[in-house]
Amino acid sequence: MKLAELCGTDVSYIGQIEIGRRFPSIELIEKMAEALKLDPYRLFMAEPGEAYGETDNTADFLASMPLDIRKDLITRLSAAICASVAAILAP
Repeated sequence: MKLAELCGTDVSYIGQIEIGRRFPSIELIEKMAEALKLDPYRLFMAEPGEAYGETDNTADFLASMPLDIRKDLITRLSAAICASVAAILAP
């Protein structure tokens, strides 16, 4: 509930993201990362504690997200980034 409040979105939307039914926009990913005080890429780490600067709140958030959902988010984010880069670089 607190994350939804900090991100200016609905609790049910955050819940849908957590269970893999929705995929957040890049803007919401940035808001979530800012609310959790971490770099956006950290939301997509395979395991908590893999990178520098993780807080207990971040570890708890990541640990509560099922691994298959984190992997799915990584796949979707990678595809979105690749598509964005391709569009930017297209003549």
